[in-house]
Amino acid sequence: MVLVNKLISQILVHILFWMLFVFVSLFLFSNFYWKENPFLQYVSLLVIIVYLNNFFLLPFFVKKKLYILYVFVFAVISFLATQLYCYAFAQCGCSIVKCLSDYLWQSLVPLIFFSFIWMLYRFTEKQEEVELIKKEHVEMELKFLKSQINPHVLFNNLNTIYSYALEKPKETPELVLMLSDNLKHVLYESNAKTISLEKEIQFIDNYMKFQKLRTEGVKQIHYKKNIDSFNHKIAPLLLITIIENAFKHSTLNSKISIDITVENTVLECICENDFDAKKVSTTDFKIGLQNLEKRLELIYKNSCSFKIDKVETFKVSLKLNLK
Repeated sequence: MVLVNKLISQILVHILFWMLFVFVSLFLFSNFYWKENPFLQYVSLLVIIVYLNNFFLLPFFVKKKLYILYVFVFAVISFLATQLYCYAFAQCGCSIVKCLSDYLWQSLVPLIFFSFIWMLYRFTEKQEEVELIKKEHVEMELKFLKSQINPHVLFNNLNTIYSYALEKPKETPELVLMLSDNLKHVLYESNAKTISLEKEIQFIDNYMKFQKLRTEGVKQIHYKKNIDSFNHKIAPLLLITIIENAFKHSTLNSKISIDITVENTVLECICENDFDAKKVSTTDFKIGLQNLEKRLELIYKNSCSFKIDKVETFKVSLKLNLK
């Protein structure tokens, strides 16, 4: 549809120009052109020259980057066309200089105009191609960053189910159902650019249940939510990166605090945990949050705030505008 609209607009531009060109030539200079010169016959020759230039000469010389040579060829074509009009069509019998001064504009105006139009459309097409490539690059990068998140979440859940299958088999079916929901979320729902906030929070709730079971007696978990409305959209698998990082790198017998609030379209997630200062500089420790920061920059740009504080505890704060 876009291609058809572009083609129609180009055709209209060409038709309007030729109508205006003929009108100006015949009616503003009516006595001179209408009575003494076969101008309309020359227009047919001009049309041939213009479209030979547009379809063959311009594409060839621009592709080869022979700009100076093209200017020379352009000047020669304009000169020869003007001479042809003078001596073959008008038969004015005037000198070359007189011929150029009186008739050169007829050859130059359509050639220059349509050359400019050709370059303008080519420039816009190139810009559209660049924008499309940028968009595809961003989408590929987002998919790559999300693919690095998914395995961490799923493997931890599978380990928990395995442990319960051995120790508490009666509770295993419920965990399998929770894992099924999480798999559905990660493999299918998270492929969309945005999903409902309710689904994302449900995914986190399931994850937190798994973590409470997995770290029972080892870590203290404080998980709090205060959400005024679920009627929002959010990019998938953002919050889980912060939460997963806290569990993965917190020390034994420590406390993990997770607080998620949504108020007036603003979501804030604060995750705090004890940490080993010696591991803060390691690549493994940073990679998850670095990926998150890249995703935030690509998706939310100036409508988010992301802070890391690692003085006494490791505290990550994320604020998103969900509008």
